[in-house]
Amino acid sequence: MKKIDDYNHKKVLVLGAGKSGTHAAELLKELGATVVLSDSKPSSELPEVAELQDSGIQTVTGKQDPAILDDGFDIMVKNPGIPYDNAVVAAAVDHHLPIITEVELASQITDAEIIGVTGSNGKTTTVTMITEILNQERAKGHAYAAGNIGISATETAKKATTDDTIVMELSSFMLLGIKTLHPHVAVLTNIFSNHLDYHKTRENYVNAKMRITMNQTPEDFFVVNFDSDEWRGLSKRSAAKVVPFARTTEIDKGAYEKNGKLYYNDEFIMNAEDIKVPGKQNVENALAAIACAKVLGKSNLAITNVLETFTGVRHRLQFVLEANGRKFYNDSKATDIEATQMALEGFDKPVVLLAGGLDRGYTFDKLIPQFKEHVKAAVLFGETADLLEDSLKKAGIQNIQKVDNIDEAVPAAYSFSDEGDIVLLSPANASWDQFKTFEERGDRYIADVEKLTNKQEGH
Repeated sequence: MKKIDDYNHKKVLVLGAGKSGTHAAELLKELGATVVLSDSKPSSELPEVAELQDSGIQTVTGKQDPAILDDGFDIMVKNPGIPYDNAVVAAAVDHHLPIITEVELASQITDAEIIGVTGSNGKTTTVTMITEILNQERAKGHAYAAGNIGISATETAKKATTDDTIVMELSSFMLLGIKTLHPHVAVLTNIFSNHLDYHKTRENYVNAKMRITMNQTPEDFFVVNFDSDEWRGLSKRSAAKVVPFARTTEIDKGAYEKNGKLYYNDEFIMNAEDIKVPGKQNVENALAAIACAKVLGKSNLAITNVLETFTGVRHRLQFVLEANGRKFYNDSKATDIEATQMALEGFDKPVVLLAGGLDRGYTFDKLIPQFKEHVKAAVLFGETADLLEDSLKKAGIQNIQKVDNIDEAVPAAYSFSDEGDIVLLSPANASWDQFKTFEERGDRYIADVEKLTNKQEGH
């Protein structure tokens, strides 16, 4: 860890607790700052607050009032999920107070090489693939996954050395709060129309994503999905060496699929069907990982050792278990239509789909082609059950059942299934109508599958 003086004798407001806020506050105090942490939740819901107070960090809980800025801060470290129209953040912008996120702070103190990964879908899987590949055949140091994957970037940066690599998953929210973060390799998996409630426009969302490459130089690499004219065009904004990957578009350099085989610059790497995790989207994630690994000098064996054995990230098209000839998959992270489209397209066997969740005001007719081709039956729950039912009926699906919750959905889905079928939770919706997080939703599904089959996850 670098011993920087940037925050010595500075007064810093950390807005939002949680892992990122807590670890940022602790690090800032270690760097000599006077730290105040503010969170809208009451202290009774923030067990970490007492420990922070014991270490000399002032905490203000139960409200977020712009008046706190009257205390004269030098900088704000903002929880990425807090929008810029939050009253305190908006007031900070008006006062021209610098605002960063925890990943920026982590990048300032680390001696390690940084790999950054962003995109609407596939970030976590790609980060995990890259991290595992970089840990193959490694003579010195270690590769660590951190950031939006759920692992504190600052805690990782504190322990990482010059021999190490930090593979950071970077959300658009995080990227809005960077100033100097400089990944040696930046990866853009794809861009769809996500988080427009936060960013207001697609243009703002795209611009936030593209901040991942804003500090790169010609000595760096920008790995970009070339399966969209838009994404290909975005690559021209980068000063780094562009390394394309493509599953459906014919390209003559980079990582690509051709006739079911994966190549890098015309060099055969592996067969697409040998990737352990199913789905076209995971071919794309693998191609992104291959491109990143090859520019960093990893061997084909290091790549195939991982991609032929990697069974998926929890809640992201994760294989749960097989029972009575049915394979159960947990894709709770599919919080939008595009993710469910890709999940369904990944299977060539009949799917019994479990779906539904928070109503964000759109229909599901975009899923009709995938429903027609892949779904034999569906069990629906949550606020969008009726909307999903309407689209499924348009697709000609007859076997549809609406239930109150996932606990009821799992046995109902099993009753529709036959030997050889896929039972898939891929909700196409956020979880917040019935669960706090998509992780909680996925964990409930796994528990219900284990109860139904009397088997354990991974068996």
